[in-house]
Amino acid sequence: MPSPRHRSRDCRPKGVSTLMALKYQVSRFSIPLKIFTGKFNSSVDLDLTPLRKTETSGNGLSLASDPSGIVNFLDMVNNLQGDSGRGYYIEMLIGTPSQTLNILVDTGSSNFAVAAAAHPFITHFFNRAVSSTYSSSGRAVAVRYTQGNWEGELGTDLISIPRGPNGTVTINIAAILSSDGFFLPSVNWQGILGLAYPLLARPDSSVEPFFNSVVRQTGIPDVFSLQMCGAGIAASANTGLAGGSLVMGGVEPTLYRGSMWYTPIMQEWYYQVEVLKLEVGDQNLNLDCKEYNSDKAIVDSGTTLLRLPINVFRAVVDAISQNSLIQDPASGFWMGTKLACWATGESPWRFFPKLSIYLRGTNASQSFRITILPQLYIQPITDVDGTLDCYRFGISSSVNGLVIGATVMEGFYVAFDRAQKRVGFAVSTCAEAAGQPLAEISGPYLSESVSSDCVSGGLLQEPLLWVLAYSLMGLCALVLLVLLLLLALPCRRRSRDSEITDESSLVRHRIK
Repeated sequence: MPSPRHRSRDCRPKGVSTLMALKYQVSRFSIPLKIFTGKFNSSVDLDLTPLRKTETSGNGLSLASDPSGIVNFLDMVNNLQGDSGRGYYIEMLIGTPSQTLNILVDTGSSNFAVAAAAHPFITHFFNRAVSSTYSSSGRAVAVRYTQGNWEGELGTDLISIPRGPNGTVTINIAAILSSDGFFLPSVNWQGILGLAYPLLARPDSSVEPFFNSVVRQTGIPDVFSLQMCGAGIAASANTGLAGGSLVMGGVEPTLYRGSMWYTPIMQEWYYQVEVLKLEVGDQNLNLDCKEYNSDKAIVDSGTTLLRLPINVFRAVVDAISQNSLIQDPASGFWMGTKLACWATGESPWRFFPKLSIYLRGTNASQSFRITILPQLYIQPITDVDGTLDCYRFGISSSVNGLVIGATVMEGFYVAFDRAQKRVGFAVSTCAEAAGQPLAEISGPYLSESVSSDCVSGGLLQEPLLWVLAYSLMGLCALVLLVLLLLLALPCRRRSRDSEITDESSLVRHRIK
């Protein structure tokens, strides 16, 4: 999903308009800024009592190491670098002899793709010619994200992760030979690690995704977990990188506090979940729950912001405007085209309300609530001459579903428990300011007042559309065959100057 990739590093007060908040007399400035909201790069049941904590022992997912000895979870702590604006990446060794590349972690796609040709925005790339273990399949591959796209060829090679599971595995690799808007200035990664399901893999689901290959070849549990530690850190090229952890094979208990709460994976393509309602402060938006799940609701580390369907986005902005202590904010701030600035040392976060998302629990009659404080969605970007601190709005509108992206995920340690078909949330140990957590989880709550099915009543989901489209194509082919036979039998004449071809796009693959 498109990222806010262009930031003003040469922001000067000249031409900046001053808006005086009527309440508390707070100075606020708006600076025009071109921001692309969404994708960084373009871009699970050991069923215990529902909605209960995954304790540090007893379920096999929270041990300090995997019993097989293949993985040691503590070795994977702090194996990521990055931030919410530029993405979180992990170091990998690819080929023989090994070549070191930084790979962006993306739970919203399924291809493992690396730069295989020079590009102005990257320092180095994977040289297939010098890897004795690289094998080309001869198949072309292309992936389009909400922002950016790339094309290349499919192949296989050996990879290992210095701070990951032990051993070397053979992985499907998409060698990126050309791209547009994919690699960005001021980033330090040279590829993307798609961690979603085979259904999203390109050119088709026969291309086994990275984590599926790791699980099959090493025997680690089909679980990974993700902590991103950029909360409250300015997403600017002038600031240092945040850290994070990608734990493969389970859940590391030192990375979260309190309980781990699970929500079912509704469909195995993206990590699709079911959102029951949203609250701004203590105000329920009172929308039909199908509005939240229109098209889909997914958990995606490769999306910068919290992205909401258009009607939901408007309702959230209205509610925040009513609840905040800042009057008449510039519309450009809400739309992501302007930054809001305050005098250095004056925190704006106290003027904004909390934001809560209710998710269906593993017990369908219950739900739980994940809450982020304004420090996560009013995000520091840059400063102006040391006198102003500027912020962006970490929420945007979406035309293809609700996306729980980095804006929310940075507050939580998120477990993708594929074995049990569920996603878990717990308050992250690194999401805090002045010793206070920036996220909260509470529950369980009864879901009786919410529709029993917030998903199926909305738009048809894409996997179902694919099945329907192929079925219709098969039916049409059968009818066409019968018609051709009927035409041929009485007159034995064939018209060879009009060949029927299927060039229509009945099935369109939308990535994000």
